[in-house]
Amino acid sequence: MQITFRQFLPGDGETFRRLNEQWIAKYFEIEEKDRLTLNDPVKYILRPGGHIYFATLDDEIVGCCALIATGANSYEVAKMAVDESVRNHGIGKALLAHVVAEARELGARKLTLETNSKLMNAIHVYESLGFKHIDPWRVEPSPYKRADVFMERHL
Repeated sequence: MQITFRQFLPGDGETFRRLNEQWIAKYFEIEEKDRLTLNDPVKYILRPGGHIYFATLDDEIVGCCALIATGANSYEVAKMAVDESVRNHGIGKALLAHVVAEARELGARKLTLETNSKLMNAIHVYESLGFKHIDPWRVEPSPYKRADVFMERHL
């Protein structure tokens, strides 16, 4: 099992949307902000200075994660998803470790993320890679109703 990583390429939008809709629809409802971002990741993530990374397994895309530019030297880790068929094999953790390394190369000093307390496996992965819980009052109000856990990591 060979996991490799690559950046978003033209034509990857549908795969990015599918991977994210898979997990969001399973646990929550797809919100307006999800629709906007997933239907046009170039406009909402890439053009404003963000990046999207994919994990591939035997040349098939099986996971994705975005870095959304949030300010000077800071990014939000967002839209992280691993295909249901290959979960629990360390792909998410490997992908996030790759994204953290890429953020460091980009000069990021801080990464933030929002998640939900139902997603215990994801929270465990974030914690294992050095993300710390922060109080909700320390962050801007989330555009997502489901967000109830907020984390950050200084690089």
